[in-house]
Amino acid sequence: MTVEFIGFIGTNAASETHPYKGPIIDKAYVEAMAEAHESGGFDRVLIAFHATSPESILVANHIASVTTRLGLMIAHRPGFTAPTLAARQLATLDQFSGGRVAVHIITGASDQEMRQDGDHLTKDERYARTDEYLDIVRGEWSSPKPFDFKGNYYHVERAYGAVKPFNGAHLPIYFGGSSDAAIPVAGKHADIYALWGETQAQVRETISRVRAEAAKWGRSPRFSLSLRPVLAETEEAAWKRAKAIEDRARDVREQAGLKTSGHTPPNAGSQRLLEAAAQGTRLDKRLWTGVAAITGATGNSTGLVGTPEQVAEAMLDYHDLGVTTFLIRGFDPLDDAIAYGRDLIPLVRERIAARDADPLRAAS
Repeated sequence: MTVEFIGFIGTNAASETHPYKGPIIDKAYVEAMAEAHESGGFDRVLIAFHATSPESILVANHIASVTTRLGLMIAHRPGFTAPTLAARQLATLDQFSGGRVAVHIITGASDQEMRQDGDHLTKDERYARTDEYLDIVRGEWSSPKPFDFKGNYYHVERAYGAVKPFNGAHLPIYFGGSSDAAIPVAGKHADIYALWGETQAQVRETISRVRAEAAKWGRSPRFSLSLRPVLAETEEAAWKRAKAIEDRARDVREQAGLKTSGHTPPNAGSQRLLEAAAQGTRLDKRLWTGVAAITGATGNSTGLVGTPEQVAEAMLDYHDLGVTTFLIRGFDPLDDAIAYGRDLIPLVRERIAARDADPLRAAS
């Protein structure tokens, strides 16, 4: 079974341990990150979306212009662009980049953040809108003739996209969302369903739920897991590094006047990570929840800690559960991306290839 690696490119070097400084768009940094990910063997990079951030499609366009192979996973929030226009924007970039575009559908976030862009729908309404949105987007990508669509949120007549995806099919759709409203929409539309770095038991449960919903549509999605690997030459050094990252993340938040405990996040994904964190800092073989507990699990915030060999083995445990994609990023974004490409990605690929080539394992 193949494995896919996705990195992350922000527009400057900020992270939970590095407060924002300098310009919000550091062009040289973006280009250095793009080169590090392409030369490090990553398949794609995620470009994030937030109500206050630089626009993700435009950032992806620049990354595409300074790379030749690296794929793009563009975070996109339905509802702020007409689905017909969004489909053509993404397909246009896919044509210019030679088929390197995928879209990551992010429906949720907090009600407060959604209102920053003028969206006052409830969470359940947002997912219902996403369902219609993706029906229209897929129609733009695939329909050979104009089509009509009338739903509760969108009504288009004779919609048609003259620009189609580079490879003739729809673009890969990654999908995030863990609430009861999200899972049925994921089952219908997700090509790759994205989880945060939960415990093995949580991942097993979610994969089962999504597969059950997808089966209703005759679909079989793949699964992605987001992690923050912390590597060192020895296990002791790796856990020491993880503790230093926790301490630094706490200091950065305290200096910014942000909470470091007692979080009550509104989104289901963060709630699930905090449920895991409440069980302890170290779970399963080497799942680490320290930063998730400090930050309120705002995004990808749990990690695997150990030597490259130990972390690779822990990743293979998730692979055995059905995870085929790993989205990995570090707290020192550029240095960690280089280290992952040098020390971790080749190791995981080699071990999965060896497993696939084992006739005894294949027969089991």
